[in-house]
Amino acid sequence: MSQRITGVLSPVVTPFKADLSPDSERFVRQCKWLVANKVGLAVFGTNSEANSLAVGERMELLEKLVEAGVDPARMMPGTGCCALTDSVRLTAHAVKLGCAGALMLPPFYYKGVSDEGLYRNYAEIVERVGDARLQIYLYHIPQVSQVPISLKLIERLLKAYPKNIAGTKDSSGDWNNTKATLDAFAKDGFDVFPGSETFLLAGLRSGGKGCISATANVNPAAIHKLYAEWQSADADKQQQDLDRIRSIFQKYPMIPAMKRAIAHWSGHAAWATVRPPLVEVNAEQSKALIADLEQAGFAMPGLKG
Repeated sequence: MSQRITGVLSPVVTPFKADLSPDSERFVRQCKWLVANKVGLAVFGTNSEANSLAVGERMELLEKLVEAGVDPARMMPGTGCCALTDSVRLTAHAVKLGCAGALMLPPFYYKGVSDEGLYRNYAEIVERVGDARLQIYLYHIPQVSQVPISLKLIERLLKAYPKNIAGTKDSSGDWNNTKATLDAFAKDGFDVFPGSETFLLAGLRSGGKGCISATANVNPAAIHKLYAEWQSADADKQQQDLDRIRSIFQKYPMIPAMKRAIAHWSGHAAWATVRPPLVEVNAEQSKALIADLEQAGFAMPGLKG
């Protein structure tokens, strides 16, 4: 088996044209900028507006990335859907293209489902994809999905499919849950990625493999720097600096705010476009966001053009 993906990954924001169709050219350009800043690509994550994208749109964008020469070994696309067959189709497609892993939400429409039901969902996907290269990363984001990934479910899946269940993204925002997952499974080769750089340093100190974070879209170099230097004397200071930038974005709706920042620093106003039901930040919010970021010394070098 090839080496597993590690480090900082970005759930890449998806650019849209005026007619709200995905803009593949700007998408490829953004992904290349992120890779140049040493960040991997968790395309079609929450911050990608993935659940506002059709299966075919996701597949086409992924193919455009690979055709453009972006290394699929640096990709962990989101492939978890409510429909089992959609999850299988997206996951098999990602594996076929050589992606390092598949970041997989549970089927999230029905609430209060049992671990047995979730186990059957993931087991069916593994069996139907039927490829030894498949590496699944379970996506735990209960505040959004309302369908948690329990430690007991992880344990059962690892026992049944140790070669295919590779890790988790814990976006619960609950460090106690992340730490419990690390303590229970990291020693067995189960890779844990906190869902925010807020827990990057703490995660690495407890055996984590990096982070998969929204703000890696806009602050990739600084977040990767902490990943690379987490054992250095100034690691705690770096973490504080990262938290400061993230706190600015968190004052606003995150996805529209990040897109507005990219629009500002890239010089391409169309980047601010989001797909309904999301709406862009208004003029007042936009002005305040950019002012806050500039006051903090924030920049996105190399993005313009």
